[in-house]
Amino acid sequence: MKTRSESSSASSCPTDHPSPAAAAVSDGPLRVEVIRDGGRPVDICVQMSGRSLTMLGSGGPRRELDALRPLLPDAASPSASGKVALDGLPVLLGCGMGHALRALLERTAGPVAVVEKEGSIQQASGVLASLEPAERERVFAVRTADPAQALRELSHWQAGQQGLRFLPVALPFYQRLDRSYYGYLREQLSASEHFDFWRRARQPRFRGRTPRVLLLASKYFLIGEVIGACKTLGIEYELLQIEDETLARSDFVQQLLRAVLTFRPDCCITLNHMGVDVEGVLMDLLARLELPLASWFVDNPHLIIHLYSRCVSPWTALFTWDADNVESLRATGFQHVSYLPLGTDPQRFCPQAGAAAPAAWRSDVSFVGNSMIYKVGLRLKKGRFPRALLLPFYRCAAAFMASDTRSVADFLREDMPDVYARYMALPDNEARLAYETALTWQATRLYRNGCVRELLPFSPLIVGDGGWNIEFRHDARKPRLLEPITYYTDLPRFYPCSAINFNCTSKQMKGAVNQRIFDAPATGAFVLTDWRPQMDALFEPNEIACYHDKEEIPELVRYYLAHPRERQAVARAGRDRVLRCHTWAHRLKEMLDEMRRIYATPTADAPR
Repeated sequence: MKTRSESSSASSCPTDHPSPAAAAVSDGPLRVEVIRDGGRPVDICVQMSGRSLTMLGSGGPRRELDALRPLLPDAASPSASGKVALDGLPVLLGCGMGHALRALLERTAGPVAVVEKEGSIQQASGVLASLEPAERERVFAVRTADPAQALRELSHWQAGQQGLRFLPVALPFYQRLDRSYYGYLREQLSASEHFDFWRRARQPRFRGRTPRVLLLASKYFLIGEVIGACKTLGIEYELLQIEDETLARSDFVQQLLRAVLTFRPDCCITLNHMGVDVEGVLMDLLARLELPLASWFVDNPHLIIHLYSRCVSPWTALFTWDADNVESLRATGFQHVSYLPLGTDPQRFCPQAGAAAPAAWRSDVSFVGNSMIYKVGLRLKKGRFPRALLLPFYRCAAAFMASDTRSVADFLREDMPDVYARYMALPDNEARLAYETALTWQATRLYRNGCVRELLPFSPLIVGDGGWNIEFRHDARKPRLLEPITYYTDLPRFYPCSAINFNCTSKQMKGAVNQRIFDAPATGAFVLTDWRPQMDALFEPNEIACYHDKEEIPELVRYYLAHPRERQAVARAGRDRVLRCHTWAHRLKEMLDEMRRIYATPTADAPR
């Protein structure tokens, strides 16, 4: 016997759905009655604004199941069984008494969205609360009363489901309950149902003479240089801002999909894999879009790429600032890996930049750099390495500094097998990389200390941290020390203030060159740097001054201080070379030429 319970109104509910003329708009609190059969909820009556609506009425469960006919033609048949593969994402506009939802969960394998803003109805029916945990994981619930916000939440969910089209299911009761909300969503989602996103998103790449670039932008310091290079080359670009480190968030993916449709890029560019998630969502999306990604590593890639062992894609090309990393990156599974060194921004680093520099910056010899003392100490503290690795740490770092071997792991395996065994016994790859970093930084500290110490007879100006006072506390001659200065604002003005800008390269890059040998010459300043194997392909001998070991430093400093014309001739030649070959615009063009070579659609050489 059917009975009413939980009634909050004296008015009577009809036994069937009201006629269209009785349709109501939700403009006040709802009063809900649950109709039970033997204690089990079988229907709901809603009273609002003096009108009453029943959810199912005499039609019973068929009222909900009939709404599924476009997706499951036999949904109302008691004998219906077997899984059905849908080519989209079902969205129930209203949860109802759960008949349609249960049919979708039983007959399909994918996710289902349910939109119901009336908490009192959901509380009365208890449909979502009664789902099994495995079923609940498949249901995406939207409860906001703002229809625009409901669409945004559904769009974010859709982006996480590879952009599949919506398949809206409108339960009649909810269309009568609040047509301005559920009717609006039905119209918007129905329009999306006929939208073939992937057909529109996939398109020929690099058809025009000038490519279109989607930049995955973060706060990383080089993104501004890439933007400047785009402007210099006349390349159309669009920024997709990554606000934090929660990569592949649904809103980020949604913005990406929208940009693909509206901007129609030929490729994406990111720095240091920023925006690439470890789960591979972005990689999978780009592969499905057939949209190539250029990831330019301007730091040690092996401190980053190990996190993405499951994210290898033929639609991703890696570029590395250090040619020594090319083969090891290919060994991780990436097919397309290229060498692309650093560069400079000649608009920022130019001779005029030093005109208004403080008098305290003037010097015969200067060095800008960190002592590495505190960095090494903090890394060792955070690493919590076992005693068996800490005891030989300083001995290993000194040996690695003197070795020509590029990789810490290779060095330990070949030269210190006992330490290598303890290193391999660390719990995971991340712990091993932390130890490699600490050892590399200590090697850099030793090397940098030894080189800069050779400058002490010339009363050098050192711009860096207070660790330098510790390094030279026992020396009779001490450098003049200034606090660190900013890269963008101060360094372009600082370099021209020194007769000799001294450079010694980090031991994380035993073959590569650093930023200073491009930035300082661009300002017209003279640089004395340690020689690196990759330097010969970048400069002619008369374009840059090099030392091969630290014993040469005092003699070269003395010589160039005494011969200003030769010093100025090297500086002019170096600046000319940088402007001809080593700006960020040169690097971006090289990258995009390589991306075109790899990914251009065949026979697509006509301009847009």
